[in-house]
Amino acid sequence: MRRRTPPPPSPLPQRDGVDPVRLRLPARGPWATVGDHLVERLSGAGPGVVAALFAEGRVVGADGRPVAADAPYEPGRYVWFHRALPTEVPVPFPLEVRYRDEHIVVADKPHFLATTPRGGHVAETALARLRRDLGVPALTAAHRLDRLTAGLVLFTVRPEERGAYQTLFRDRLVHKEYEAVAPYAPDLALPRTVRSRIVKERGVLTAREVEGEPNAVSRVELVGHRPGPGAGLGRYRLVPATGQTHQLRVHMTALGVPILGDPLYPEVSAARPAGDFRRPLQLLARTLAFTDPVTGREHRFRSGRALTAWTSYEDWAAGH
Repeated sequence: MRRRTPPPPSPLPQRDGVDPVRLRLPARGPWATVGDHLVERLSGAGPGVVAALFAEGRVVGADGRPVAADAPYEPGRYVWFHRALPTEVPVPFPLEVRYRDEHIVVADKPHFLATTPRGGHVAETALARLRRDLGVPALTAAHRLDRLTAGLVLFTVRPEERGAYQTLFRDRLVHKEYEAVAPYAPDLALPRTVRSRIVKERGVLTAREVEGEPNAVSRVELVGHRPGPGAGLGRYRLVPATGQTHQLRVHMTALGVPILGDPLYPEVSAARPAGDFRRPLQLLARTLAFTDPVTGREHRFRSGRALTAWTSYEDWAAGH
């Protein structure tokens, strides 16, 4: 098997903890110039955006020199540029580092902060913040948490070791425990293991359960009951054996106890305006435990965060 040649290193530094965009020109196409391809490739960027990139010398080649818009199209050529960062409302909650060594960083992420750049969340992400704050530009995420979920996330320091840590998650060698606050259902028999098939279609906000071989397995336990709305509130320990998108949220909804503050389940609610950080989703990645694939060290980390609907439901409901 022919080994693919790795791309050359980026000639541009990170900006605000965000990598530049790297594009490789396709092997075939109708384009006569580099500019022709970028105009088509970045058609959603808005009028004049691509022309400005070239005019200001912000599209560069592997040698770091600006590439002209009328430069001849060369299949396989790499170009880099920094995209304009979206206007983001800062997430006003701290990102805490629970552990750091020369191989990994374990961060305790707040609600509303995305793990990695995506869509309208770029500089205001856990990855970009940590790169800036720790001065580790090569830092990468070994896995992700949903933006609305708080708790522990593992990052890798050395690019050459990232695959070893990602393999832990792929092979289900990481023990993960979550905590959730949801309605208490006195007739719901717990603990139990929920098994179902979950699909998440591209462009659709929610995942759904369908008939077929289960691909999502979650252990659900009740660890506390407190008087509150209706029959009261339950505090649940959730232990996923698999990692389907929105798995725990879908399974809790299927059990009739959707997690408090969920804007998607059981029904999609109106989109929140930017800067609305009230009533966060009451889901927390509480524990990460694994054998370090590089050092052999046994790690067990625990989030120091609390779910506010459990500690003070009135404050959570009022959006304090």
